Amino acid sequence: MRSRPNAKASPRAGGTAGWPLTLGAVAGLLFLHVPLAFILLYAFSTEEKSFVFPPPGLTLKWFAVVWERDDIWRAMWLSVRVASISTLMALILGTLAAMALYRSRFFGKEVVSLLILLPIALPGIVTGISLRSAFNLLDMPFSYWTIVLGHATFCIVVVYNNVVARLRRSSPALIEASMDLGANSFQTFRHVVLPNVATALLAGGMLAFALSFDEIIVTTFTAGQQTTLPIWMLTELVRPRQRPVTNVVAVFVVAITFLPILGAYYLTRDTHESGGSGK
Repeated sequence: MRSRPNAKASPRAGGTAGWPLTLGAVAGLLFLHVPLAFILLYAFSTEEKSFVFPPPGLTLKWFAVVWERDDIWRAMWLSVRVASISTLMALILGTLAAMALYRSRFFGKEVVSLLILLPIALPGIVTGISLRSAFNLLDMPFSYWTIVLGHATFCIVVVYNNVVARLRRSSPALIEASMDLGANSFQTFRHVVLPNVATALLAGGMLAFALSFDEIIVTTFTAGQQTTLPIWMLTELVRPRQRPVTNVVAVFVVAITFLPILGAYYLTRDTHESGGSGK
């Protein structure tokens, strides 16, 4: 005998229970991305000193103004150099820390892991104050290198998270087999470990570069007289002149940081344990 369908079956996905979730998701996306659209819109505004909606007119002259401003190029070049060196340091130190903690078993391992993750878990202002205090105690003058060291503290965490996530998905038997076949530590790393974590390193490096390029809180406490691009933008916002110039620069910053983040997402989307969010 054929059984009768259950009259009390749960509602299908996308029914009456689904539209509030869809509405909430759309509202959240609009809340996040509509301000970016306004940044792009006011980059073309003809109004110099205030934000009026709708803009009284549209123009491309601010892009030419940005192109001719030497102070913008100096700030951007400084941000690129800081992000590049910070990312390189993070790739080396973050990878070494991930491999050491992944393979080792010792008392207090979880505490050490927490200490590595702490710089990106703490508010940026706490990290900035602590770094500034440490540099003062060491009598280290604030310069380009203090910015690099400050950025490296949280960039290391990004690389560490990605490498640890990839190592957890790799079989430890591969390393053991390599060693059993006579390979030394360097050969095992080059031919076995590195190919397995290469995309994680690339993704972690991209995320670290993007975070370092637009970091402003830690930079404020460690920069001294140096002016990175985010600090330049913050300074320009308080001046009621040529405000569209700041929006044009913001558009470039969005483009520069969006591409590495997008690439990192596609490189790590096959793992749910990949870290890198924060700050």
